[in-house]
Amino acid sequence: MTQIRKLTQLCPIQTALLKEKVMLVDRSDNIIGSASKEEAHLMSNITKTGMLHRAFSLFLFNSDNKLLMQRRSPQKITFPNLYTNTCCSHPLFTIPQETDPVSGTKHAAIRRVKDELGITDISYEDIHFMTRIVYFGASGASDTCGEDACTWGEHELDHVLIVRKDVEFVPNENEVSETRYIGREELAGLLEDEEKFPVTPWFRIIATSMLTEWWDQIDRLSQLGDDKIHEFSFPPGLSKEMLGR
Repeated sequence: MTQIRKLTQLCPIQTALLKEKVMLVDRSDNIIGSASKEEAHLMSNITKTGMLHRAFSLFLFNSDNKLLMQRRSPQKITFPNLYTNTCCSHPLFTIPQETDPVSGTKHAAIRRVKDELGITDISYEDIHFMTRIVYFGASGASDTCGEDACTWGEHELDHVLIVRKDVEFVPNENEVSETRYIGREELAGLLEDEEKFPVTPWFRIIATSMLTEWWDQIDRLSQLGDDKIHEFSFPPGLSKEMLGR
């Protein structure tokens, strides 16, 4: 159980990143405004208004078809110490090249994989856009935000990206505490033990719903993507109909 932390208890480097502006979107992925990362990840905003922002999740496979996973550092504000895919972050509203729903998320992925893992040799052409998901996740003491209310959470329209390339990397310890390459069969076993291998909610959704199909056909990635928005979960008390399109 992760203890809820207030801003005064958080890493100053990560706290400064809360000022960055992310894109607020509707459930069709149209930009409708902006908010600071702090505003977008406060559970009070998510549960009251259904505030939804654009994000990306990058999955990097090497030539042995193993997935590079990271463990989020204990300094991270949301979901610290959890295992997840190679890089997860946000295109920024203040960077013009990142507002486009496809090329923009690729630009953001290239920027953030360098910041988090020191990877510098990924290009636009290396990145396959696969699909989009909408999900909700609570970070902290309660997944349901009941009696032990959560301070932070995620409500994202997440662009899922895949790269297959051998890379060199040097993790940023403020962002990443551990890295490891994992094969498909090993991951399936690890996902069965949440206590030993706790993972982020978006990673579990993707890993258990669509990742296996892509992994099995990794030589055909360019043919497997779709333009759908797959909706998986909603903030407490807010239904799909209440949130609208």
